[in-house]
Amino acid sequence: MARGRLQIYLGAAPGVGKTYAMLQEGLRLQSLGADAAAGFIESHGRRLVAAMAEEVETIPRHTLVHRGAPFEEMDLDAVLTRHPQVALVDELAHTNVPGSRNAKRWQDIEELLDAGIDVITTLNVQHLESLADVFRQITGVPQRETLPDEVARRADQIELVDLSPEVLRRRMVHGDIYPPDRIEAALTHYFRVGNLTALRELALLWLADRVEEGLQRYRAEHGIATPWETRERILVGLTGGPEGPTLIRRAARITARTPGSELLALHVAPSDGLTPAHPAALYAQRTLVESLGGSYHQTAGEDIPEALLQFAEAENITQIVLGASRRNRLSLLLRAGVGQRTIRHSGPVDVHIVHHGRAVAHPVPHRARGIRAPCNWVAPAGAVLLPHALTFVLVALGDDLGLSSDLVLYLLAVVAIALAGGVLPALAAAVVAGLLADYFFTTPVHSLAIGRAGDILALAVFLIVAAAVGSAAGNTARRTRQTAYVATEARALTRLATAVMRGQDLPALLEHIRENFGLASASLLERDRRVPGSPWYVVASTGRHPPEKPDQADSEVPADDDLTLAVRGRRLSSDDQRTLAACATQLAIAHARGSTGEDDPRAAAERTRASLLLAASRDLRTPLHSAATALTGLQHAEADQSQLTREQLLETARSSVRRAVQLVKDLDDLSRLHGGAIDFYLRPVDLNEVLTVSLDDLGPGGHTLDLRLPEDLPDVIADASLLSRVLASLAADALRHSPPHQPPALTAETLPGRLQIRITDANQEPSPNTPGTEPTTAPASAREDSLALRLSRDLTEAMDGTLEAASTGASSFSVTMALPTSARSITSRTQHDRTPLPGALPERPRR
Repeated sequence: MARGRLQIYLGAAPGVGKTYAMLQEGLRLQSLGADAAAGFIESHGRRLVAAMAEEVETIPRHTLVHRGAPFEEMDLDAVLTRHPQVALVDELAHTNVPGSRNAKRWQDIEELLDAGIDVITTLNVQHLESLADVFRQITGVPQRETLPDEVARRADQIELVDLSPEVLRRRMVHGDIYPPDRIEAALTHYFRVGNLTALRELALLWLADRVEEGLQRYRAEHGIATPWETRERILVGLTGGPEGPTLIRRAARITARTPGSELLALHVAPSDGLTPAHPAALYAQRTLVESLGGSYHQTAGEDIPEALLQFAEAENITQIVLGASRRNRLSLLLRAGVGQRTIRHSGPVDVHIVHHGRAVAHPVPHRARGIRAPCNWVAPAGAVLLPHALTFVLVALGDDLGLSSDLVLYLLAVVAIALAGGVLPALAAAVVAGLLADYFFTTPVHSLAIGRAGDILALAVFLIVAAAVGSAAGNTARRTRQTAYVATEARALTRLATAVMRGQDLPALLEHIRENFGLASASLLERDRRVPGSPWYVVASTGRHPPEKPDQADSEVPADDDLTLAVRGRRLSSDDQRTLAACATQLAIAHARGSTGEDDPRAAAERTRASLLLAASRDLRTPLHSAATALTGLQHAEADQSQLTREQLLETARSSVRRAVQLVKDLDDLSRLHGGAIDFYLRPVDLNEVLTVSLDDLGPGGHTLDLRLPEDLPDVIADASLLSRVLASLAADALRHSPPHQPPALTAETLPGRLQIRITDANQEPSPNTPGTEPTTAPASAREDSLALRLSRDLTEAMDGTLEAASTGASSFSVTMALPTSARSITSRTQHDRTPLPGALPERPRR
């Protein structure tokens, strides 16, 4: 029986319409005569979805009891018995209730597909295993239900159901996603615009990668090696030299001119490990690439053009940007530069050679090449051919040199063979050279017989010296190669460990390994011992056609008892296997930390929430205590107390309650601000108009504020309503802590690019026994962490400003705010010229 087809409707978040799209497709197929049935539809209380589900035959579910509560799950046996052509099954990543046949719903769907039933299902992008850590970083919420990426990759068709964050939030407000009691919490936490935008980008990028995989698979199956310019991918080659920033910026400009293009940077490190680029220069260039929206890559290779072009072929590069050669003309005559050799073999890939300040005019010495082990047949062949070639040259020269000179040249050839191939080829070359010297240059000539005792001694000494020197040179070369390999291995492990410490996800770590070893693909596989047969699942992968099982890999090393690292591309040597095992251990650590590590964003949010509650309780204590004292005084008021005293107590209670209400409102606004539910409209604002509104917001009463403003004030970039609220809050706090005879002062000062506003008070501490006053205020150090000041600071920082508070004397407290000024200067406008500016704060009725 042919396996069924799997179709997935992928969404970035709940509520985008995945279930609706799945039901639409089911009804469409049903109208065309297909036998469609619903195995499991979850409407989540949405009326339109429930109404559409009634138009499709629904296979009854079965009920399981878990911990005393009933749960409904898809009846897999009933669906198999009914055997429709198409089964609609919602929520692919769902975890079944304990007691079900399979632990996961995707395993149920696998059985349906094996039975020849086509399945249409839904999936949210955050349920993909490879994106679970990214989802946690974005939302601060761990994702407990995950799906192996390979299950989704095997789908025959994946369709993206997409909505913009603004439309999705409107649907939430209208009650189309969650019930009313969950709307406010969802809007201020999970359904923030930033979260939804990031999740939408994740879904689009993941689906784009799947499209890219399909394209690469098609090209590989049809033997298409030339790049297809479906989108421009620009690669810039970096050496770590001073020309790097110039090349990066040039490549970024090329990328910016082509919408949808991608920038990549590649550094080819020498495989001998002897002449690496300066790490600080490479780090600076990597930072520049990433700041311009590109990605940085590194690989090792003996031949730089070959490594560049191999990477270009693997990544479907369409253009390469290289710097003009820094070598002088003589060295270029001896050997072509990297740019020329890359152009010679680039084929359809365009190569840009960019001139820079260090090109040719400032030549640098040619990079010393390390000693590399050639192919296995080169050294033995050289041991035979090089002495014969040298003999041919010496015979052509005749008797001009003499036997001693001939033997010295033969010794030089033996040393060269030792450096290239080691001890054994050097010994073979020494024997061959000795026989050739005996045959051609000792008396009698053209005979292996030796007529003079001196020649016998010379040949014997030659063989001994050649064997000793060859052995020493071979051992030195071998140790040099070992040292170089160890250095390269150490750098690779250091880079991987650094990436692990920085918290990079598993696909990024696998990409480091793939590039360092020059592999085609790599996968981290995990064995599930809970399932019979202990199948392997792909935890993370990178590259083209990554292995899904250990037996599909060219090499594999265990990471721990249930994890293994499988790679494809070439067979690795024993040394490479040892290094790969160390890398696998690092991956296991990263995987364990990602699975069981502390949720840092969530912990930070909890700490912020706790500190807010602490500040709120401290700030509320004063007005509530004052209100309670005043009300108690009214309750036990003596009959002979004056009406004035009663009114003073009543006013104290009223003002304290108003203060408590304002603090609760501030706490709510601070929570909404942290949740991203407050919108900002930044524009040029006239500070004089904002101050007028702020003073009106203080309410009735004899409020005195000493304003010291220069005549010419520039506009500030801010949200007018929020700025007036911040100034009113700071002024009210200063008035509350200042004695009547010493009002707080508000001053403004124009700085380059910013306007500085300072509010200073005398930090009065009134007596709790005085009618109409609140109990003793907190010291200045405690005011720095008050709820009103925290809200003002966060609102100011959200408007790209700064706010600092500090004690400026024994009893003085100062708050300093700085806001960016508008580029449109109003220095010519004085206080006598009060013509409103476009976009200024509208007039409000004065109290």
